[in-house]
Amino acid sequence: MLSPTKYLERPGKYFNVIASVAVSTMMLLSTADVVLRLFGKPIPGAYELVGFIGTIIVSFALGFTSLEKGHIAVELLYRKLPQRTQLAIETFTNTVSFLFFGLITYQAFIYALDMRKSGEVSPTLQMPVYPFIFRDVFRLWSSVPHSNRRID
Repeated sequence: MLSPTKYLERPGKYFNVIASVAVSTMMLLSTADVVLRLFGKPIPGAYELVGFIGTIIVSFALGFTSLEKGHIAVELLYRKLPQRTQLAIETFTNTVSFLFFGLITYQAFIYALDMRKSGEVSPTLQMPVYPFIFRDVFRLWSSVPHSNRRID
């Protein structure tokens, strides 16, 4: 049987590297802004950039975290249940998660289209907001089918 791991691990690792670089960038930007504020020269739009970078971190780390089963799970009671009950619970939660994240992806896509149509931009830098939302839509869409798949 073909395992999805082969096709998901490499992009997941690359996306995780992007998220790691984004964390470092956010840290450097925040530090530079604080230091420059001491001299009366804050970085214009630093707050907005930190927000945009935060969306990059979350969206690009999501897939790798799912692959590595890095999410928080409550297993104290779950492990004591019979195998068949565990499978039923896992099937139910996977189905609900699939539907929920599918709905979130769809709504985010509609929202991104609305933001593009309205021409919404960030207050200070006047950057369009919709490309960040479309990026999140893509990451959510590419993660939905595999976010709950058991990869052992």
